[in-house]
Amino acid sequence: MEPEARLEALLSLPALSGPVVSRDGRHVAWSWSRLAPTADVYAAPVDGSGEPVRLTETDENAYPVSWTPDGSGLIVEQDTGGDERSVLYLVRLERPGELVPLTDERPRFFIQGGELHPNGRWLVYAANLDPESGKEEEVYRVFRQDVKTGERLVLATPRRSGYLEPRLSPRGDRVLYHRSDLDPAGRQVWLAGVEGNGDREVLNFGPEAKVEASWLPDGRRVVFTAEAEGRRRLGTFDAEEGRVRWLIDDPRRNVEYAFAPPGGPLVAAEMREGRLSAVLVDPESGKESQPPRTTGSFVPIVRVREGEWAGLLYSSTQPADLVLASPSGTRSLTGLWERTRLRPEDLVPAEDFRWRSVDGLEVQGWLYRARGEAVGTVVLVHGGPTSVSEDRFNAQVQFFTANGFNVLCPNYRGSTGFGLEFQEKIKEDGWGGREQEDIRRGIEALIEAGIAEPYRVGITGTSYGGYSAWCAITRYPPEIVAAAAPVCGMTDLVVDYYSTRPDLRPYSEEMMGGSPEEIPERYRERSPINHVKNIRGRLLIVQGERDPNVTPENVRAVVKELERHGIPYELLTFADEGHGISRPKNLRVLYPRLARFFRETFAQGPGLG
Repeated sequence: MEPEARLEALLSLPALSGPVVSRDGRHVAWSWSRLAPTADVYAAPVDGSGEPVRLTETDENAYPVSWTPDGSGLIVEQDTGGDERSVLYLVRLERPGELVPLTDERPRFFIQGGELHPNGRWLVYAANLDPESGKEEEVYRVFRQDVKTGERLVLATPRRSGYLEPRLSPRGDRVLYHRSDLDPAGRQVWLAGVEGNGDREVLNFGPEAKVEASWLPDGRRVVFTAEAEGRRRLGTFDAEEGRVRWLIDDPRRNVEYAFAPPGGPLVAAEMREGRLSAVLVDPESGKESQPPRTTGSFVPIVRVREGEWAGLLYSSTQPADLVLASPSGTRSLTGLWERTRLRPEDLVPAEDFRWRSVDGLEVQGWLYRARGEAVGTVVLVHGGPTSVSEDRFNAQVQFFTANGFNVLCPNYRGSTGFGLEFQEKIKEDGWGGREQEDIRRGIEALIEAGIAEPYRVGITGTSYGGYSAWCAITRYPPEIVAAAAPVCGMTDLVVDYYSTRPDLRPYSEEMMGGSPEEIPERYRERSPINHVKNIRGRLLIVQGERDPNVTPENVRAVVKELERHGIPYELLTFADEGHGISRPKNLRVLYPRLARFFRETFAQGPGLG
């Protein structure tokens, strides 16, 4: 297949995200991007009895948030050009395309979550909105809004900003949400009465311990994971009796998250050496069982029949899809492979690749080998940093390999998927510490193995991956990193701290060990903007102009510094993108530009710099 044809095939392959099951367990909704100019919401029966129905078709990306209690409709969110100032809409299964606005159509604030009360009139969400002045503020509150009158009632007001995403109980009497009032590194679980009464803390395992919780279908218990004492534990909490019951409390196990599907056992998603393996847990007895076996990672989301589950299936050669899995095999609920000319054998599989970092820590990554003779290597760094690169289809990776590049996706310290101890190691140094050395040593290991060559390695990534690309090009010589293409990456950690969304500032404080006022020297030293004079390789800066996370202020600041030092650079911006580049028309520009940028750099060889 010719390069242009392969690019079109990759960018027409539907990218599935955010599957949500209706409360009655009959339908699943998800967002598909790349079938149209923007992402749209689809829904289908979980038993495979019907074809997917397209529920939205607009000029902006749409994502499912939650089902209505009766399962007849969905709350969906849309922003404008990726600015993340979402509007919540209601769309009914029987009326596809009819979006009824539930919140302000031109919001001056950010919304988190959104669930409709069983009475059909109240909408519960969080927003950084001052209810008296109507202005945006630092702290997010939990609101109950009357969708007919627009009247808002404040249900809870945390002391400091943080990500809340309130969840209404199935009974509709209480709202579960999270606070980080005690320490930026911790999260506690609170319950607030839907009538505006009884706001109280219910789960707290220490100021720096994180707890993540969601409701069980009975409406009185929650399932939660608690990070403390170097491990994650899985348990349930009875909100009426105030009783905790531990289901998994084993330091050898790594439960990343858990949830309660309608009408079935709990699903605990474990990560083992970067691969996902789900287990089913009975909330009453604690007895564990296995979901149907599949080829690839499988997250069961709802039990359809005895021994048969609908769930999310993926691998590097299996794009994320919703399937029915049983002992006899899997069947797509979406008809994914019918929508593309590509086949699994057209995709490059991931190889497990490992090395030792500067302090002896073992680091893992996924290696994808170029088709044909390699012209060079691209390191694609995941964002977060609290995230993970998996054995999972990635159109950008597949495009690079088709164009003659080896690709390494490293899971540096701070990544999830390798246990809490490994994840927390990034805090020992703070951002820009030894996790960047993990990436450098991965490049050197590729060179030592004869997979990569000096002067023929480039680096890119989005968000924290973009920050890592900035760190690499400002720290390492061109024989290690010859070119960098940071996408929406932080350049000045102080500028980023004050210009980002308010709920993200506690994350910076957690990772860095304090605010810029408390530890100014660390923020200064770890900001790539203060080291641009060291750049000897080539630089391509990519930015979404509506990004509220890593804002364009990062680019404006670093461009001034680059020009002050006479450092050449290229700049590629997208007016209709936010935190990351996602629209197919823009990816058709970005991917070939990156390939050309790296190929031209590698052709210079030792003459670079």
